[in-house]
Amino acid sequence: MAAEVVWGDAARDPAVVELRGEIARLRRALDGRAVTDQALGMMMALVPCPRKEAARLLAEVARRCDLPRRQVAAALVATSEGSPFPQHLDHALRGALRRLHVAGRT
Repeated sequence: MAAEVVWGDAARDPAVVELRGEIARLRRALDGRAVTDQALGMMMALVPCPRKEAARLLAEVARRCDLPRRQVAAALVATSEGSPFPQHLDHALRGALRRLHVAGRT
């Protein structure tokens, strides 16, 4: 016989709590994915380069600045709305672009 859950008790049910946590994680992941995709599109258009190379550039900047890739992506996308690109990110991106350019020459 299945146990019946009373509506007020659902909030305390471990399965409901777990599902709510999973939903929150999935929403954050989707939000981060959208921002990352926008940033990759910007890089692909500005550099220009294929998506895979844009992803490498974004990852390199994030690694060099010790930030999550999503945070670097958000800063890049924010420039399209008039926000300045932080100087340390700009420095890391310029270095990554120089390395890409040099690698393309060899």
